[in-house]
Parts: sequence; structure tokens; C-alpha cells
Amino acid sequence: MASAADDVVYFDNNATTPVAPEVVEAMMPYLTTEYFNASSAYERARPVAEAVTRSRATLARFLGGVEPDTILFTSCATESVNAAIRGAVHANPHRRHIITTRVEHPAVLEVCKEMAGAGLEVTFLPVDRSGRLDTRDFIRALQPDTLLVAVMHANNETGVIFPIEELSRLTKETDPEILFFTDATQTAGKLPLDLRRTLPHADMLACSGHKLHAPKGVGALYVKRGTRCRPFMVGGHQESGRRAGTENVPFIVGMARAVELAEDRHDATVHRIRTLRDRLEKELTARIPCLEVNGHDAPRLPNTLNLAVHFIEGEGMLYQLNDHGICASSGSACTSGSLEPSHVLKAMRIPFTAIHGSVRFSLSRYTTEGEVDRVIEVFPTIVANLRRLSPYWDQRHDRPRPESEAMMREESSPAG
Repeated sequence: MASAADDVVYFDNNATTPVAPEVVEAMMPYLTTEYFNASSAYERARPVAEAVTRSRATLARFLGGVEPDTILFTSCATESVNAAIRGAVHANPHRRHIITTRVEHPAVLEVCKEMAGAGLEVTFLPVDRSGRLDTRDFIRALQPDTLLVAVMHANNETGVIFPIEELSRLTKETDPEILFFTDATQTAGKLPLDLRRTLPHADMLACSGHKLHAPKGVGALYVKRGTRCRPFMVGGHQESGRRAGTENVPFIVGMARAVELAEDRHDATVHRIRTLRDRLEKELTARIPCLEVNGHDAPRLPNTLNLAVHFIEGEGMLYQLNDHGICASSGSACTSGSLEPSHVLKAMRIPFTAIHGSVRFSLSRYTTEGEVDRVIEVFPTIVANLRRLSPYWDQRHDRPRPESEAMMREESSPAG
């Protein structure tokens, strides 16, 4: 049992990340002495406005050297998503079709459902057992009146990476007028984002500060020059009239500093994180029977491990991990209060015997080998203890009951 004095073993970095000390340091002047409104005309406000300008240039460089005026600062990725989708719909009333996937973050799914309720046609593309999108399904979905494609760069629950370079190219080859938007909330800082070279066909891209060691409450939206997108928030003249509201200067500066940290020794940091994740995966799959890695056949984020543990409930695992001071997740932090199975795992057709028993471990640059050792030590015991209480488990022989094992195999087969 962890005491209050014990350090937290944090494996929920896809939900949020700890704020880097360097980010806090960069923010402090704008929380204390440099408190002025960046839009004010007097001399003391000029350094604050210049800090926003520098931060915008930093984000633009981070995204492949795009023009700084294509970067809008927002309050979070959810606002960026809403601004992109709603802005595109309102600016292009002559087109009435949107393409997205069944495994998007709720920020995308709920807006698309609302658009469908308003009379637009929305195609929700399926994924396979590994969470991959079939390009043939995508091509077939494109229509003459398609307005927008909204496909995430990588899934927040499984870490499965979508081929947005190819999808955006196919979109523009089919019809240059179709807008392509990607939610890169989980990939910023983990995968290269080059909107000039590898993603030249993307019209809009969303990201968030708190997924890469900046504070909660700041995000960004890239909108390519010439993109038909009406402002989502109107009022003042901020962000060149494209997003009204006084700029959150301390957090904007913090996000820019976090981006600089992500760029510094990026390859070495990502390699270290992937090595820790792979070791965690190898050890847990070797020690725990009837366990699957969700998305194991697909390209995945280097920091994400989503495990389907058959015959027990994920809630029990999370409670017991918490008792040991270990923070993990069963999926998206935005839906953690729901008792329903994850919409992502349902779309992937995870077997009934495991869909309620999936756990996500997500690492960061601050994750240590000792913390990985701790999970390897604790988690198999937690699973074993919970399975002793499961009606599907043969306690005497420490294995699934024959009828349970048959059900698992049937549902795990491609036909199932």
C-alpha cells in the first residue's frame, strides 16, 4: 500500500504530462512582472506581444517551418478540433459530406455527430482488429460533395498510427477542394511533424500543450494559407481576427518552451522511451497468460502500451494499481467516468472476454527504469489475484475454464 509520502509511479502520459521545470521557469515572468495585455499599445506591453510572436515562430518551426501566421493559439486541442471542423463546415455550405473514423477522440466524434444531426452526411470509417484503417475503405468513401476529412494522426488509447501522409495525398489527388484535418494531439513531440515535406497536403492540424509537458489550458491549430475556414470564436481582433480572446501569454510561452525541449535530442529521447515500453510489454506478456497487446500488428506510438487482459475487469486493475501508487488508464481520460467499454476497443472488435479488461500504460521522457520494474513486479500479481475471483477462471489449475477458453478463442478469431 502506497503512503502519501511515496512518489507517484506515473504511467498515464497520454492523458496529461507533468509540466517540465524549464517550462515553469519560462512562464514565470509572464505570471508576475510581465503581466500586461499583449494587445495593449503602450511600451510596457511590447515585450509581452513579442513573446507571443516568438512563441508562434517556435511552433511554426516545430511543424516543419510553416509560415508563423498559419499558427493560431487556442485553449486546448478540443477547441482546435471544434474550430477546424465547425469553421470548415460554416465556410463551405455547398459541400455536405464529412469523412472520419470510428476511433477518433470524442472531441472529433461528438462534433461530427452534431454535424450529422444538422443534416450533413458523415462517414465513420471502420478499423480492423489491430486498429488499422483500410485505405480501400477510405478511397470508396470520398464523394463529389465531400467537404472535410478528419483523421487522427495516432490513437490516444492504443497508440496506433494512421498513414495520414498517404490519406491526405489521396484526398487531394481525388479532389483538391476537399479539406484534410488531422488531430495530432498524441503525436506532437513523439513523432516528426513536417507540414512542408511529409504532410504538405494537410490543411489543418491540432495539437495541445499538456501532452508534451506544457500546462493544461493551451493548444494550437495550424490552418494553411488559403484554407476556407470561418473563425470559431468571434469578438476581438486577436490572432489576426481568427480567434478572439485575450492571449494566454504565460501558457503560450510555456507551450513554445515545451516544443523546444521536445526538439532537443528528440531521437535519443524517443528511442529511450520506446526501449522502456518494449521491455514493459515483453515482460508483462511473458508473465501474464491470456493477455493481448491491442494494436500489436500496427505501427504504434513509442510510448503507448494498451493491454487486453482476459477474464477480469479493468476497473479492478486500476484500483489495485492505484493502491500501489501506480497511475494508469483504461482508455481516454475524457471518458474514464463511463462504465461502457471503450468505443475504440469496440470498433476494433476486442473480444467480450477482454474488452472490459484493457489497461493503457503510457510513458514519457521522465519515466524511469525503476518505475518500469515496479509495474513489472506488481501488475502480474494484481491480475492473478483478480482472476481468482473471476467466474471464468479455474482457480485450482490457474487457467481459464474450458468453456471460457473456447469463448476467448472463438471471439479472437478473424471470423469472430
